This record gives sequence, structure tokens and C-alpha cells, in this order.
Amino acid sequence: MSPEFLSQILGAVYDAALDEAGWVSFLESVRKIMDGNYASLIVRTETTDDIGLIVSAGQNQPSLDPGNPYIAMSPFTGMKPDHLVTISDVLSPQEWRASSYYRDYCAAQGVFHVLAADITTRNGGVYGFRVTRPETAPDFSKDDIRFCSLLIPHIKRALNLHLSIHQDRKVSTLYSHAMAQMMVGVVVLDQNGEVIECNPAATAILDAKDGLSVVGKQLTASYADDNRALQALVRSALVNTHAARLSVNEAMPINRPSGRLSWGLIVQSISSDQWTEGKQRPSVAVFVRDTEGRVDPPVRLAQQLFRLTPAETALAIQLANGLSLEEAAEVLHIKRNTARAHLRSIFSKTGVRRQTELVRIFLNSVAWLSAGE
Repeated sequence: MSPEFLSQILGAVYDAALDEAGWVSFLESVRKIMDGNYASLIVRTETTDDIGLIVSAGQNQPSLDPGNPYIAMSPFTGMKPDHLVTISDVLSPQEWRASSYYRDYCAAQGVFHVLAADITTRNGGVYGFRVTRPETAPDFSKDDIRFCSLLIPHIKRALNLHLSIHQDRKVSTLYSHAMAQMMVGVVVLDQNGEVIECNPAATAILDAKDGLSVVGKQLTASYADDNRALQALVRSALVNTHAARLSVNEAMPINRPSGRLSWGLIVQSISSDQWTEGKQRPSVAVFVRDTEGRVDPPVRLAQQLFRLTPAETALAIQLANGLSLEEAAEVLHIKRNTARAHLRSIFSKTGVRRQTELVRIFLNSVAWLSAGE
């Protein structure tokens, strides 16, 4: 095997770590070099709670095969982790031909010779790596087995990288969602002070162009004085980032042409590690909050947290948004005496004695971190 081809196939497996769609290309490369009819990765076996998933490269075979019940019949169960075996290591030719797995599934697929390994990942997962040939082809040679044995550690590393990368992405998405639900906009700037990412709350704020917007990739305030102050804070944060200092926070208000209350804005340096290079390196985070933002927690979750009725929850939310009891009653189209009765019940259930305390516990509750319901 040429160094160029080895480089190509190893590049394919590490590309798959970054993008799961790349596993099909990697498996196709393995199938070709092994002269196989299929190369597969069993991502999940079918259980009562999961239909399972197989990623494959092969002749007349879909690249994704969810819900394959035959995998549970496979003789390749309980294998030594990360160890490559052939079907002849597990069953005699007579036993293999007589097995239900071969008769009911493999024979119809033209599968006879099988090379298999169960690859374990650091989160306890087990991925089944399989390469197959038809009966008309020769069995796998010692060189074939040696080549695939060399691939196993790289597949294992790629799977672990894939898990780490996508776990980080999921955590980032969760944080972004939580910040958006809290009405906090997050704008990330690179080492040149250019906008590279915004969460949904920030996007809504910038799209409104009411005091803040993006002009030529730069976060810009509408008023000149505000903009000078904002750019000074960004430059200061960039200096701290480039000097690898601890993250520093600075705050300022941003006036809004609409006349509404100012945005509250915090600029924070992001200390990058010494190995982080390249374009669009996250360097500064800008947090923006609407000081007039209304609390709008999912009613069902608020009810569950405070043991309130739907009517009591609706009243509590209006009070948390700054309305007086009379104003809340008018908005909810209920009588003042009814609102007072609800409020007494709310006080009893939550253990508070004043409206200000009620507002505080609602604002500090976790109910409105969830998506609206």
C-alpha cells in the first residue's frame, strides 16, 4: 500500500470524526481496498427502546440501515473489545452455514467471509466494525487482517473525537438556548473584532436595529458616543485575549432610538489557549439584555414548580411582569375580587407574603429556561 493511499484513508476516518456523513466515504474506501462487497459500522443495535442504526458502504445497500433485527442474531457477540476476528475464529464452516444469521440474512446479501471487531469508546459505547466478501471471493488473508488491525485504533480515536465534538456542540446549543430563554443575547467576536456567531436572542436584537446592529461585520451602536465607548471596550477585551490574561468584564448601557429603556451590555474577553490559531478565533463575548423584557415561562412548568392552578399561574406571570393586581385582573378579564382570591391562594402555596417576594421567586425560577409550551 502506498503512503499516499494510507494518508488518504486515515484522512477519511478523521474527516468522519468531524462530520458523521463522512463515515460512508471512509467505509467505501475500506471496502474497495479490501475487495469486499460491504464495509459497515454498527452504530447502535436494535433494542426495545431503539430501532438501531447501521452505516454501510456496499453494493445495492442503503448507506443508513435503521432497525435491522438480524444484528441481534449475529455470532459476533461478546467479542474481546478492539480485537479483530474472522468468522472462522468463531464458527466452523458447517456451523456458519447452519446458523440462522447466515441462512436468514447473510446468504441473501451475498455475505460469506466476515471480518469483525467491536470497538469500545470512552463513554462505554460499542461500535461494530464489519468487512465482508461473497463466497466466490477468497477468504481474508493475513495481510488483510493486519491492515484492518492497524485501522482499528484510528477508528476508535475518530469515534471518540466524534463523541467529544458533538457533545461540545450539544452543550453549546443548550447554553445558547438557556441564554436565549433568559432574554440574554450573546455575540461572539473574533480576534479582529468581527462578529462570528450570535445566539437567537442576539440575532433578534441586532435585526431590530434599535441601538445595536452589525455594520461591515462589526458590532456597532447607533449613537456615536455609545459606539466609541463600545469599540473601546472591545479593543480592551481583545488586548486581554491576546495577552492570555484572565477574562475581564466591562459593562455599559446602549441607548435606543426607539426611546425604550437602554440595552444592558457586557463585554468579556475570551482567553484562548496557546494552540488556538487560524481565522475567526473566538476572542470576545458580548452579552446584551433587554431591561424591559417580559417573563413568559411555560405555564405548565410554572404550575408544576409552584403547585398553582392555571388561573393562579396566569395571574402570577402578569404580576411578575410588573403589573399591579388591578392591571393584571383587567388583562386577564377577571374581577378584582377573583384576582385577590387567586393572590391569597398563591401566597399560601408559595409561602410568600408580599407581591415583591412573589415577583422575585418567579424571576429566579427555572421555569422559563425551557422552551415555551
